[in-house]
Amino acid sequence: MAGKKKKQVRVTEILNKRARHKYHIGEKYEAGIKLVGTEVKAIREGKAQITESYVRIDKGEAFLCNAHIQEYTFGNFNNHAPNRIRKLLLNKKEILKMQNEVDAGGKTLIPLRIFLRKGLIKLDLAVCSGKNLQDKRYALKADLAKREADRAMKQTVYR
Repeated sequence: MAGKKKKQVRVTEILNKRARHKYHIGEKYEAGIKLVGTEVKAIREGKAQITESYVRIDKGEAFLCNAHIQEYTFGNFNNHAPNRIRKLLLNKKEILKMQNEVDAGGKTLIPLRIFLRKGLIKLDLAVCSGKNLQDKRYALKADLAKREADRAMKQTVYR
């Protein structure tokens, strides 16, 4: 009898974990991304990185900058450029609202995750303001305290 086939696990979500550590997350938006075919296939394989990326608004249009999507391994000479600027698909009202918040000062647009919804690739982005060192330390202490409390509760439940 032949061995069992291994199921390929598809990554349906690419997270920007550093964003929650570096920034205070404000209002969130969901946007579509204008991609080429090989980019879609690479994202479905989980070969994308958005940790150092940001969103820029130029002439009433939003663009995803500095996002790295690896070249598709089975692509041919028509493969995409990994660090190209990608257009985001948003309503004009949303773009104007984001532009006003960024222009007010001290805020930036940061992508939080790339995910699949009904076969389409979407991007969650948020209007963020930077944390200072004390805020980062406080957040780490709070996470550590929560983790220790969860461990203590788990041990008391099973005993």
